[in-house]
This record gives sequence, C-alpha cells and structure tokens, in this order.
Amino acid sequence: MVEIRYFAAIADAVGKAGETLDLPAGATVADLRTALSAAYGRDVDKMLSVCAYLIGDELTRDSEVTLSARVDVLPPFAGG
Repeated sequence: MVEIRYFAAIADAVGKAGETLDLPAGATVADLRTALSAAYGRDVDKMLSVCAYLIGDELTRDSEVTLSARVDVLPPFAGG
C-alpha cells in the first residue's frame, strides 16, 4: 500500500488531497502514473508528466525511481 498525497492543481484535478493505492512492492513512479492515468484520465496524465514526486527525502521526476510508503505529487508552482 502506498499513501499518495496531492497538492495544488493536481489535488484539484483528482478531486482529493490524497488516497491510498494498492501497488505492488517495487512499484515505480511510472507505475504510479499509469495507475493514476487509468483512474483519472488523459488530462491528469498530462499534469503528472510535469509533476515532481517527493519519495522519502528525494524530490524526483525520474520515472524509474521506486516508490516508498508515501509519495507526494507536486505540480510546478509559480510565484515570486
């Protein structure tokens, strides 16, 4: 089980701040994106392609990184 937390625009797109997904051990960011795209559709998939993923203490966009028990999905932020 992986706890997924969504922030900002991606939270709005999926309609929630978080959820728990039953992903297999060794699942990667690519596996997460596939699962979320299947659940939420093409528009969310486009957003996920530009998101960063906080896995443990590592912020990554690498689709081959293995997930931990909690993943934060962070869209690009604008501001000054």
